[in-house]
Amino acid sequence: MRTPFLSILFFIVASVAGAAGQYLYKSGAEAANSGIWSYLLNLKLWAGVACYIAVMALFIAAFKKGGSPAVLYPIYASTFIWAAIFGWLWYGIPIKAVNVAGMLCLVLGMVLMGL
Repeated sequence: MRTPFLSILFFIVASVAGAAGQYLYKSGAEAANSGIWSYLLNLKLWAGVACYIAVMALFIAAFKKGGSPAVLYPIYASTFIWAAIFGWLWYGIPIKAVNVAGMLCLVLGMVLMGL
């Protein structure tokens, strides 16, 4: 049974949302002080929560369409690639040659898992 393209697309979007959620949590935590209200009223933290809810909803939708975990979960590993890109764009964190090599290994692994 082949995994539908829509399931794959859902997991790609989920991987981007998961990486965005990580950085929204980070920026929200940086903006918060020690008071509980600075956490409860923190829009960046809530946006991070929304990203992770979206990830779970996309997972459910992808599996409902007939997606195979053996194909889809390696695609979700691209979250690490998106996180590196977002870190570079939003925080100026450099992407080194060793990071690119790791990303290529992830992509190769995704390809091999999909065979």
